[in-house]
Amino acid sequence: MIEGYLRRLGIEGRPEATYETLVDLHHRHLDTLPYENLSIMLAAIGAAASPDSVHPKETLERVAAGGNAGYCFHHNGLVSLVLEELGFDVVRRPGQLIETTGPSGQLDHLAFEVRGLPTAENPGGRWWPDLGFGDAFREPLPLVDGHHRQNGFVYRLVRVGEAGWTFHHDPSGSFHGNLVRGVVDLDEVEARHPVLSTPPGSYTSKLVVQRRDATGADTVRSIRHTRIGEDAFTRELWDFAEWSAALEDLGLSFAGVEEDALRELHQRQAAGYDDWLLTR
Repeated sequence: MIEGYLRRLGIEGRPEATYETLVDLHHRHLDTLPYENLSIMLAAIGAAASPDSVHPKETLERVAAGGNAGYCFHHNGLVSLVLEELGFDVVRRPGQLIETTGPSGQLDHLAFEVRGLPTAENPGGRWWPDLGFGDAFREPLPLVDGHHRQNGFVYRLVRVGEAGWTFHHDPSGSFHGNLVRGVVDLDEVEARHPVLSTPPGSYTSKLVVQRRDATGADTVRSIRHTRIGEDAFTRELWDFAEWSAALEDLGLSFAGVEEDALRELHQRQAAGYDDWLLTR
């Protein structure tokens, strides 16, 4: 079931359930599959029947066939399923985005923990891989209270316990942090997905495509392309050809999407961005 996904990442056969495999898969997934909400945005403008399902097996089939993954529910649902198939000890956990006023109180993020992989630096053997944040950590974080430095970015975990932790993103990141507490099942994730992915859901107003690489992270939000980390920059993609090329460079697939639909999406995103500029 998972071989097509592994081949997409350039992995032949089934690797062993080791820490080294976890890190390698984390890197390969980030390099291959961007965080994105294209199917949600196409559905929001009437160019697709519905957003892509968050059921991990459907995401697995879509990705194995060369398609996009999606947002956090898709990415972490898929990877947690793959890791279980490979023999890793996985615990799925609910996350709440932290805003300036505190945690949202809602299921905003699907996280998961991998247990039983002790190293010299992390003898407890608990790790937090996360493929669904878009511009956050490159390496799985050890579930150890404190600051964790990666490639010029600093992340912080607070009050790590058996049932959860609080994550504080690097100040240059696209969100403040995440409160991860308790356990969650996939039925809860599937029930929450329509709330987030249909208007006026949180993910239906702006196209967002993000990819974290070894030295930084790129984000195209609406028509604005920003890079943090090494070679940082910001540019505006008013031209459709530039916009679509930038998205493809980040790994986004347009397979099965009509060019007219993409042009309409770009036009709407450019108009919304122009309105936003007037408020600055």
